[in-house]
Amino acid sequence: MSFTRLIFCVAGVYSMFLNVSVPFQSLDGQSSDKFRSALFLGTCQSFLSSFSALIYILIRKKSSETFTQALGFHDDKSPSPIPNGKSHINGHGEAAKPNTRYAQCATFITFAAPFGFAALSYISYPAMVLGKSCKLVPVMIMNVLLYRRRFAPHKYLVVLMVTAGITIFMGYGSDSQKHGSKKSASAADAASTPYASLIGAAYLLINLALDGAINSTQDEMFARYKVSGQQMMLWINLMCTCISFTLMALPLPSIPVLLPSGSGKSELVAALSFIQQHPGVISPLIEFSVTGALGQLFIFETLQHFGSLTLVTITLTRKMFTMLLSVVVYNHQLTLGQWVGAAVVFAGISVEALVKRKDVHAKRVLQEKEKAKIKSL
Repeated sequence: MSFTRLIFCVAGVYSMFLNVSVPFQSLDGQSSDKFRSALFLGTCQSFLSSFSALIYILIRKKSSETFTQALGFHDDKSPSPIPNGKSHINGHGEAAKPNTRYAQCATFITFAAPFGFAALSYISYPAMVLGKSCKLVPVMIMNVLLYRRRFAPHKYLVVLMVTAGITIFMGYGSDSQKHGSKKSASAADAASTPYASLIGAAYLLINLALDGAINSTQDEMFARYKVSGQQMMLWINLMCTCISFTLMALPLPSIPVLLPSGSGKSELVAALSFIQQHPGVISPLIEFSVTGALGQLFIFETLQHFGSLTLVTITLTRKMFTMLLSVVVYNHQLTLGQWVGAAVVFAGISVEALVKRKDVHAKRVLQEKEKAKIKSL
């Protein structure tokens, strides 16, 4: 059942996010204007994600559950048990609520995306992909630093192998495979400024650090509180919507990275004005929001049952497997370095699979021994 669920989650993540990774140069084929409001993009996706999580929760709600219980609320008389056995009950007999963690994750998510978009104005798309290929490292580091979490020794080996393999795979790609490396005029201007590479690298590092904090905090919430993946998805995205919409609606001055419009009006007004002038942006905006919302259902399902390291491994290997599929379907050629990188990744995944298989076998043997003891009594 666990393996079937993992395959289902992998298929869902791959199918929902394959199309949003393909960049395009122009909205209407003529204009070079770029939609720059990362907050507006995030607000649209987070709102639709919270709505899809709510629908999913209502569809899967048990008949014995009330509406508030399905949303993750529990009454004082029957506090929710903690999966790992740790007690977090306050003096009033009420189960500790993960509201603070929800707000923490929502804040990290709201600030992470703009830094990722801003980095692309200073570094190339291939450089961005290479940086993102190391995401497993900050996720593991943040788990250790923030929550003192320890991993099995083989996990560190798997992270090292997958990160190295994907880095080799992306680094040895041909120029035609490194799509998206062309910059717009404004992006080229930004990249030509002094210390552009350092600025882009700094933005990317901040983005990776925030991503690591997000995933490690989500792992902590699943370990500490009795919440489902969809409940976490609902409340985090709802808080993301509130935070980003408030930042957009207020007539705040221009803030580098976060509110770059600098037009003397709110970010929301600027984004809506751009959409009115360029209606062609509506279609990719809807596609981005819908695929992101549906994809998050699979993402939080993966987080709940397999943890953030497995999720990040899935999202990182998606691009590599897409290129490998293109070899079969479109007869594209891979360089020798890319085959070496793919082999290293597959070796890392194989190590994880072999260890899990041993663990499952050991558990089955232990269960059989327990059954034998019970029968002998």
